[in-house]
Amino acid sequence: MIERPEYIKKLLYCKDKQLIKIVTGVRRCGKSTLFELYQSELLKYGITNKQIHSINMEDPAYENLLNWKNLYNYINKRLVLGKKNYIFIDEIQNVADFEKAADGLFIKKDVDLYLTGSNSKMQSGQWATLLSGRYVEIHMLPLSFKEYHSAAYTGNIEDTFRNYLENSSFPYSLQLDGDKKQIRDYLGGIYNTIVLKDVVENKQIRHVSRLESVIKFMSDNIGNLTSIKKISDTMTSYGIKILPLTIESYLDAFRESYILYKASRYDIKGKKLLQTLDKYYLVDIGLRYYLLGNRKADRGHILENIVYLELLRRGYKVYIGKVADKEVDFVVEGTDGTEYYQVADTVADEKTLERELTPLNAIKDHNPKFLLTRNFEPKTSHNGIKQLNVFDWLLL
Repeated sequence: MIERPEYIKKLLYCKDKQLIKIVTGVRRCGKSTLFELYQSELLKYGITNKQIHSINMEDPAYENLLNWKNLYNYINKRLVLGKKNYIFIDEIQNVADFEKAADGLFIKKDVDLYLTGSNSKMQSGQWATLLSGRYVEIHMLPLSFKEYHSAAYTGNIEDTFRNYLENSSFPYSLQLDGDKKQIRDYLGGIYNTIVLKDVVENKQIRHVSRLESVIKFMSDNIGNLTSIKKISDTMTSYGIKILPLTIESYLDAFRESYILYKASRYDIKGKKLLQTLDKYYLVDIGLRYYLLGNRKADRGHILENIVYLELLRRGYKVYIGKVADKEVDFVVEGTDGTEYYQVADTVADEKTLERELTPLNAIKDHNPKFLLTRNFEPKTSHNGIKQLNVFDWLLL
């Protein structure tokens, strides 16, 4: 199993705290494996196997536990008295009225409760409503480049990065040894489960082909400023009439299933969010290749997608920056303040370098500014803007 140290660190930080720990994220990003890794970590703390109870609600063996009372009674009977018990329940949203079982276990002083949820039946708003402030959410993504690199470095950073993009960041893809057909079949299974089960079934969508047209359009436009109206107009030009309200509901469903992420625009000078034109990013670039084949993609936008996800992994809130009539790829807010990022495939050409630096130079505050590129050259600074190799940054 590939180590996921950042997520383990978050779980250990929350260990034994009077909160329900909920791990969310797209299907097959590694939530169940994370629980296995964490359980192994718990054994190092002197916790015994008898104190660890793990159930996957998608396993037919536990079908009788899809009733909340049965689930509660099943676990309650197996608790080790006088010691802390660590309860892990995967895909808890499959249990009818699951919050009743969660509440019943939560109030026990000898229980530390961990849950996962991955589909659009259960988003952050619903967790908040049903569990009302008694939980902490740890959002999980597929493998970072650093995690992928630790398991599949080829000896050449560019080759490894290309494999990371084309063969997918979903953990199981590494077990397919670069077999393109198997990887495509695997990604197809993930896509069909997310789109046909989590979205179509849960949202009762009738026109599946229209839904798929929208996700393909979004995959082809990662990193582009877009609007609901623009998507609707484009679909109409393709001969596919979809009303803006319908497109908005589709995008919400994709976001709820964690296949798409939205970054809103932020006015840096006015310090406020803007209501028009957002950018969308895909949870995995391998899915883009699955949906669109080898259609030529903008390497800069793909790199931007990777950086966006990495910033999320590092705990930042991420926005698209606007300063006057210029665009800053990312404005990020974290515990240490605000930072600004520009992302470019290459700035070897002087005019390209100037174009990428101009928006950052237009920002008049003194927050850190970074230019990330694939250029291999010594770290350098342009009027205080740090230029870094993106691979070095991703491997930090």
